[in-house]
Amino acid sequence: MPDFLALGECMVEIGPVENGKCRRGFAGDTFNTAWYARRLLPESWTVGYGSCIGNDAISEEMAAYMESHGIDTSAMRRLADRTVGLYMISLQDGERSFSYWRGQSAARAMAEDPEWLEEITSGRDIIHFSGITLAILPPEQRQTFCDVLSRARDGGAQVAFDTNLRPKLWGSEEAMRAGLTLGASVADVVLPSFDEETALFGDATPEDTIRRYRDGGAKLIAVKDGGGPLTVWTKDSGSATLQPQKVTPVDTTAAGDSFAAGLLASLATGHDLEAAATRAMALAAEVIQAPGALVPEIFENGRFA
Repeated sequence: MPDFLALGECMVEIGPVENGKCRRGFAGDTFNTAWYARRLLPESWTVGYGSCIGNDAISEEMAAYMESHGIDTSAMRRLADRTVGLYMISLQDGERSFSYWRGQSAARAMAEDPEWLEEITSGRDIIHFSGITLAILPPEQRQTFCDVLSRARDGGAQVAFDTNLRPKLWGSEEAMRAGLTLGASVADVVLPSFDEETALFGDATPEDTIRRYRDGGAKLIAVKDGGGPLTVWTKDSGSATLQPQKVTPVDTTAAGDSFAAGLLASLATGHDLEAAATRAMALAAEVIQAPGALVPEIFENGRFA
């Protein structure tokens, strides 16, 4: 049975609703990708999440939530002295900002036990991680984490990396540049955002971004640019530019996460790159027209199939 494993940190999400009220859920960049991938991949696929959580009530509730949505939690490690992180979304004209509480987050210990990490990544078909996955790890453990993924890649896994930059999680710009370069070096698929690449690396064009990650060994690169053109490149076909549909965003949370799921799931089920990228953009466009990271209505009412 083929499988898709996302690695990272799922958190308690507090998001705004009308009249100043909030709602509580569970979300996090790579978990969001797993959630959307579960809905896009056939039932013959297993979709799992690899992370660390606590033994407390909210950690157990999170694991139960994942299972209730069809996500396998056998790659979740429980740590008695930790819990899960929390974040709150603030919105301004559809753009979001975040406040975080993650000091006791168990996910930060993902690379403390390399043997466990090796065990849960061995023999996988697709492994997905992000810049946030790396950023929350202690700096000395990022190399350990990527070494394990490199071995999984050597064993036949397709490794996908969404650069997903959160500057506040990194100690310095130098650490960010080193971390993103390290993560991309063990990935077949790299999914950067052009505005972030410009700010961090000084890229003048998406082609500059492609060139850097291509030279680092990536086989497929999709450079997102918000509502602007998507530039895709593969080792075999070169680059192409695709135009997304124009929509008015309500909440851009999980735009990139859902895009990653749409692209990876579509490629895994036989779509060519242009069709997969078009489908991924369509999914992201639906997601940003609704509040919150996870939008089940897209699938329940048939607007996306």
